Amino acid sequence: MAGGSDSGDGSTAARHRAARWERLLAQFSDHLASGRRFSPHTVRAYRSDVASLLDFLATSPEPELATIDVVRLRAWLASQPDASRATLARRASSARAFTAWAHERGLLDGADPGPKLRSPKVRRSLPAVPAERQLSTWLDEAAAGTDDPLALRDLAICELLYGAGLRVSELCGLDLADIRRPGLVEVVGKGNRQRVVPLGEPAQESVARWLERGREEFVNEKSGDALFLGRRGARIDPRAVRRVVNEVSVAAGARRISPHVLRHAMATHVLEGGADLRTVQEMLGHASLGTTQIYTHVTAERLRKVYQSAHPRA
Repeated sequence: MAGGSDSGDGSTAARHRAARWERLLAQFSDHLASGRRFSPHTVRAYRSDVASLLDFLATSPEPELATIDVVRLRAWLASQPDASRATLARRASSARAFTAWAHERGLLDGADPGPKLRSPKVRRSLPAVPAERQLSTWLDEAAAGTDDPLALRDLAICELLYGAGLRVSELCGLDLADIRRPGLVEVVGKGNRQRVVPLGEPAQESVARWLERGREEFVNEKSGDALFLGRRGARIDPRAVRRVVNEVSVAAGARRISPHVLRHAMATHVLEGGADLRTVQEMLGHASLGTTQIYTHVTAERLRKVYQSAHPRA
């Protein structure tokens, strides 16, 4: 991290401050990983952002964390003219998470300045999703000949990703106890937020077959209570899930798709079926309704295309 003045006392103070801030960074990272259950990738990104913020603060006239305010937070973002709007938005989010954590620990003199820091507007886009009939056909074809334990697992993964609209990390984190009641799955999402998501019959049946005839083939001392297991018996990881979805989609004669596409397809198809936006927000685990509203643009665009192709005066 950046240091202080050239004098001996200044250099010593700067070194002590840098060491203190390194410890704070480590504690903040632990908070994100354990307390908020962020992914390792997100933890690394947030830590890097906050390290940059502290380096910037160290060069200011008042290089003390306790006195940080929204003016200096904005100045830090403004000092990065080459960063994209998406990167700046993430860094603003990192700063808000850090100042909220620091405020809770009594490290700031006044109120938390984070809520006053606005993120740059980022134009969100969604991947193209297959039509409902196409996706149903693909899953039905994937279900054919699923006596093999690995095939039972792969089908259950795809049905659950689409049926419940789960994030990859959420699916990988599922335990046996999370399938507690018929037709429901309990999920821990971003920010350690818990939700209950309904499951349709195809997803229920595929998970039941995996538990009855597939999972035991993989269980060993590494398995624990994980719902889905990798080939070596440990909890399945996100990379393996992405590979599963790619391979199953191609084997069924579809284009290569990702778990991300299955989640977005679920949201799009449910909205097209008449669900209200607030319900979809709950199912997806979005903290803000604004995040869910992007799907209204997708469904409106699809309606427009249908209208233009079907209406005689379109």
